[in-house]
Amino acid sequence: MSDSINPLTMMATTPMNSGKNTTGSWYEAMADAWGQTLDRQAGEMEALADRISAGDDKPATITALSAESLRMGFLTNSSHTALSSTGEALKTMAQKS
Repeated sequence: MSDSINPLTMMATTPMNSGKNTTGSWYEAMADAWGQTLDRQAGEMEALADRISAGDDKPATITALSAESLRMGFLTNSSHTALSSTGEALKTMAQKS
């Protein structure tokens, strides 16, 4: 077994220095970005649901909410796939180091 350290594994766990006051790895930054995206999408869905609750129950508004709901499903699946695949890749790299 080699004692060398895989540079990609180091990159995944190295704190980011982007000039902002943030700490954490790029993997954490990716997870945070997905979380913010999902929060924004949930906000859009909530705004449409509020409009419907307030009486704007036209088919166009309901269809818009349905479309945003489907987009949320797509984003949720995409974030899960991205984070899981990246995590598995990091695990594999760590095992090979």
